[in-house]
Amino acid sequence: MKIWRPGITAKLFLAILTTCIVLLISMHWAVRLSFEHGFIDYIKRGNEQRLQLLSEALAEQYATHGNWLFLRNNDRFVFQILRSLEHDSSDDRPGPGMPPHGWRTQFWVVDQNAQVLVGPRAPIPPDGTRRGIMVNGMEVGAVIASPVERLTRNTDINFDRQQKRTSWLIVGLATLLTALATFPLARGLLAPVKRLVEGTHKLAAGDFSTRVAATDADELGRLAQDFNQLASTLERNQQMRRDFMADISHELRTPLAVLRGELEAIQDGVRKFTPESVASLQAEVATLTKLVDDLHQLSMSDEGALAYQKSPTDVVSLLEMAAGAFRERFAQRGLTLTLRLPESATVFGDRDRLMQLFNNLLENSLRYTDAGGQLLIGAEKSAGLLTLQFADSAPGVTDKQLAMLCERFYRAEGSRNRASGGSGLGLAICVNIVAAHGGQLHAAHSPFGGVSIKVELPLDRDVSRDV
Repeated sequence: MKIWRPGITAKLFLAILTTCIVLLISMHWAVRLSFEHGFIDYIKRGNEQRLQLLSEALAEQYATHGNWLFLRNNDRFVFQILRSLEHDSSDDRPGPGMPPHGWRTQFWVVDQNAQVLVGPRAPIPPDGTRRGIMVNGMEVGAVIASPVERLTRNTDINFDRQQKRTSWLIVGLATLLTALATFPLARGLLAPVKRLVEGTHKLAAGDFSTRVAATDADELGRLAQDFNQLASTLERNQQMRRDFMADISHELRTPLAVLRGELEAIQDGVRKFTPESVASLQAEVATLTKLVDDLHQLSMSDEGALAYQKSPTDVVSLLEMAAGAFRERFAQRGLTLTLRLPESATVFGDRDRLMQLFNNLLENSLRYTDAGGQLLIGAEKSAGLLTLQFADSAPGVTDKQLAMLCERFYRAEGSRNRASGGSGLGLAICVNIVAAHGGQLHAAHSPFGGVSIKVELPLDRDVSRDV
């Protein structure tokens, strides 16, 4: 048997409805208590006033007659006095012991010996309201009324019951209206949450193209915008991962195919096993080794696993050392290497990783610059930043190719292709190294017709302050 578990909409609906019901019942009892106390106080004050008037009227009659003989067994006389006091012209006579209109209790008239002169046969309540009948300073009798809390008239009892029924009916109707208003309110408030829940389920199932409508400008609206941004990032990362795997398989397939063909040719006797064939095999193995090394370096830099031992480092001296190591290779290809550097520029960085950065950039220009071209390395300091410029000559790239130049495994068409021996990972590794030093790397068109790589690194603050 499946147990029903309320959802968030039902919980919110029940919470609001329960709160409203508690408030309604509390208000009902508060109003009832206020009404009952007010109603009884009203009757009590009226009866006390009437008792006082009745005692004064009976005192005048006693002074006139000199005794209570006129009142014994003469209830009608008392009620006539009461009607005259109430200014009531009705001839309806109440039942025995019952007061006329305006009274809400039973009353008794007793003499000085506490003998009942007028009143019902019921015993006189000890807690009744008593008013003495005073004649010439002496108490010759008293008027006693039953407690106001004891409603005796049917109209009073019916009125009290009617008020109770009406108040409970109001509570019931208010509860129904609250339920009718609360349910759509709860659904409306939780509609964005439901959309987020459904979108999260789709996202968890691998549907990274899902999006939710961010119609509101409140916290839920901002949460929906963040959800859409997360979905976009996951979708982009998924596509990049697929492309990455496809690129790796493509990069590995070519040298492996060449190796297999060379080895099969030697095995079949089509090609002799000579030092030249061995050199060809070694070249393909070197290509595979370079690709694997670059992949390892890229994965390490992506995960932040590369060890960075930072200290104040003079970038100018590092660039001069890196350029000196490449100068002979540049000269062999007929390329001119020019440096325009300041005397010094200190950054807080890792010497080995920065040297790896410069070697990758120099290797990139060496591979992809036509013979007879040039590479200009410049550096400028401004506003706490060191800006390095690696600008080479033709061939250049288009704007579309330029935007993709730092992506993994990307190589532009033309001379900047696989024939140059590159893996297409050098610039991606450079981007990670620069980011680890708090800088940025950008690719732009070179004034010499090739590509210009701009590297911005923050200068070491302590050294800059001392200077």
